[in-house]
Amino acid sequence: MSQSTFLDMPVLPPGVTRFWLIRHALVEQNARLTLYGSLDVPLCPDTLVAQAPMYEALARRLPRDARWIVTPLSRTHRTAQAIQEAGYGAADWTVEPGFIEQSMGELHGLEYDTLHRHLRLPPEPFWPINAAEAPAGGESMEQVCGRVAETLDRLADAHDGHDIVAITHGGTIRAACAHALGISAAASLRLSVQNLSVTILERHPAGWRVVTINELPGI
Repeated sequence: MSQSTFLDMPVLPPGVTRFWLIRHALVEQNARLTLYGSLDVPLCPDTLVAQAPMYEALARRLPRDARWIVTPLSRTHRTAQAIQEAGYGAADWTVEPGFIEQSMGELHGLEYDTLHRHLRLPPEPFWPINAAEAPAGGESMEQVCGRVAETLDRLADAHDGHDIVAITHGGTIRAACAHALGISAAASLRLSVQNLSVTILERHPAGWRVVTINELPGI
């Protein structure tokens, strides 16, 4: 059996909830040319085939008795399906709106090279808009951090002593890290969270613990 790059995870002690946060697979090429945020865009079919070894590595590594969560967007459903079909096996999942990607409101669908004309604040170095900017009809990253923090705490309470596999989004995972680390929304946007990477967070009685961020399966 091939070796995984992931850390061997101990059995959960009482009072601990462990989250396996996986960013969905790469979306199709045309969508990547625009700011798609919380729009429901499809995955790239060629990448789904080319990255088969990564799905297989995820299927081997994820805990067998985990509770599965996806967001309302189909790209998380398709990613979850691909992991399960790669060897994990069928598992029911729950749709969690609290883990959806940042809504860009009226900025949705704009090409990146024209985005600057519509912004009030300078963008972050590694994110298309400022952490404090809430586009019309959308939400700021600061608001996303609040939403995700509430969702994490609620799920940790509801699933005490269990592993949770959550197929979600890059902004969501950065917001989750902000909550666990106690850092600002702007600081969290400096974290790299690649497609199909795994970030593992644990909620202990003493507080949150970050086990790993942006681990890539099978590499």
